[in-house]
Amino acid sequence: MNSCGHYGNHANCIESVPIFGSLSREEMLEIAHIASSQTFEKHDMVYMAGDQGGTLFVVYTGRVKISRLNVNGREQVIRVIGPGEFIGELSLFSSLPLTDNAQVLEASTMCVIQGAKLKELMAKYPSIAFKVLDELSRRLEKTENLIETISLSTVSQRLARALLELSEGSQEVLLNMSKGDLASQIGMSQETLSRKLAVLQEEDLIELKGHKRIIIKNRSGLEEMC
Repeated sequence: MNSCGHYGNHANCIESVPIFGSLSREEMLEIAHIASSQTFEKHDMVYMAGDQGGTLFVVYTGRVKISRLNVNGREQVIRVIGPGEFIGELSLFSSLPLTDNAQVLEASTMCVIQGAKLKELMAKYPSIAFKVLDELSRRLEKTENLIETISLSTVSQRLARALLELSEGSQEVLLNMSKGDLASQIGMSQETLSRKLAVLQEEDLIELKGHKRIIIKNRSGLEEMC
């Protein structure tokens, strides 16, 4: 591990994290002082369910998939995070083992912050704790919405809603995960996802461009499906 405390001409991982956004430069230096960097190769596991926590991982570069396995060993993708986002935060508030798996999707660099030291700074700067709790609330809401969508929506409705959300108001979706992971996240098999995407393309609602790019040709049509 290397120090993450160097401040150069470009923002480092500490400065890129929203929960630290309200801190002064001096206060950010305190965070950087207790952080170290760690690099991961594609497919590496950052941590696995059952591991002891107590560490906050901040993504500086790359992407990480957060997932769980059900009793049958089937993977449920919860989310994919990128630069500026963090994982392992629940272990800051609980002594229980971690419940998720965190796997690197591409070569990544992370800032690693020991929870005990971070909690000391939370006591000193309550704004950090409030922002962590705010992010936890947002993630809980997204997870509850995902559960509701999988439980109450048809496969076609789930896919249409996912495409609209991923487009973020634009006419294009650039997938930040594999289609297999997207299928898992919205509760269907990869074969079903491919078949449904083909149907949407035949209906001229979307246009598939390679493996990662999807053009939305009829947004109102997708909205009606939801």
